[in-house]
Amino acid sequence: MKIVAAKKILKANDQLAAANRRFFHQSGVFVVNILGSPGGGKTSLIEALAATLNGKGPLAVIEGDLAGTVDAERLSARGLPVVQITTEGACHLDANMVAAAVDGLPLSRGGWLFIENVGNLVCPAGFDLGEDLRIVILSVPEGDDKVIKYPTIFQSTQAVVISKIDLLPYFEFQPQRVRETLCRLNPDAAVFEVSAKTGQGMGELAEWLVARRTAAESKAGG
Repeated sequence: MKIVAAKKILKANDQLAAANRRFFHQSGVFVVNILGSPGGGKTSLIEALAATLNGKGPLAVIEGDLAGTVDAERLSARGLPVVQITTEGACHLDANMVAAAVDGLPLSRGGWLFIENVGNLVCPAGFDLGEDLRIVILSVPEGDDKVIKYPTIFQSTQAVVISKIDLLPYFEFQPQRVRETLCRLNPDAAVFEVSAKTGQGMGELAEWLVARRTAAESKAGG
C-alpha cells in the first residue's frame, strides 16, 4: 500500500503556485483569490467590483464550481472574460487548475484576475494559487460566529468582506463581533462592510484593492 503525505501534496502545489505567481507578475496582472461559503455573494461581489473598478484596468475571472456553469454564464453576460473550472467534486481549486485555466484568458498588463474559489470555508484555506492576496467573504445571513468556527481560512486572508449588509435589520448579526474576533486571530486583515446590491462600501473596497496593487507594483519595480 502506498501512502502519500498531505504535506507532500501541499509542497507540490506550492511549487506550482510559485510558478503561477511569477507568471502573473511578469504579465503585470494583479490576482485576487475570493473565498467564502456557497451563497455568500462571491459572484455578486465580482460583478460589483467590475463596475466599481471600471477604468482601473481590464478584469478577467476564473470561476470555480463543483458542477454547472451558472455563475460563469452570469459573469460572461456582463462582458467579462471568464474561464470555468468544474472540479467534479473537489472542494477547492489548486494551482495546477489555475495554470490550466489561464491559457484561456486574455490577460493584460495593468489588469486584474479574480479567482472565485469553490464555496467552502475549509478546503481552500491550505491551497496557494499564486494570488497576490485573498479576500474571504462572510455574509450577514451566515452568522457572525464563522470566524470562531473556521479560524484557518480567516488567518490566511488579507481582507474580510462582510457582505449583504443591507440585510442587517433582518438578522442577529453583529459586525463588531466579527471585527473583535478577527483582531485577535488576524489583526492585520482589513474589514469591509459592503452591499453588492446597493453599492454601499464598494468604493472603499475598490480603493483598497487599487492601493494594494500599486504597492505591489512599486515593490516589484524597486
